[in-house]
Amino acid sequence: MRVKDLMSQPVHTCKLDQSVLTAAQIMWERDCGIVPVVDDNYRLVGVITDRDICMAALFTNRPLSEINVAAVMASDVSTCGPEDPIIDAEHMMSSRQVHRLPVVNESGAPTGLLSLADVARKLRSNGAKSSPAAADLAETMAAICEPHQGTTH
Repeated sequence: MRVKDLMSQPVHTCKLDQSVLTAAQIMWERDCGIVPVVDDNYRLVGVITDRDICMAALFTNRPLSEINVAAVMASDVSTCGPEDPIIDAEHMMSSRQVHRLPVVNESGAPTGLLSLADVARKLRSNGAKSSPAAADLAETMAAICEPHQGTTH
């Protein structure tokens, strides 16, 4: 199985010079906790997470509209390609202790996101074929990672 078989699409991005408020709005509207950050050539240069936004708000004591994404994003980002084996992406997530990996094409442009939720949903669908303990773990992970219903979060 390849990353492209499980990754979430489309991917919604923001640019370095946009405000953290813009990233927060994308997260709210798309029910996600991460937004890839791209340069003017649409190449991945970082990611901003909901945690990054919370910490920026706390430690700068400024409105989110006054904080640039570039100031708070993570630039040391692990990525995978759409043709990469899922097992390789899972190992990277494990070794880097991350919940999500941006999926980039040959040019470095984001084409999707692979998350633990994507992996959990696949595990859940294969639950009957695996051990009961693995099936229970997959069910728990998948339930935790389900998208929110409706407009309230």
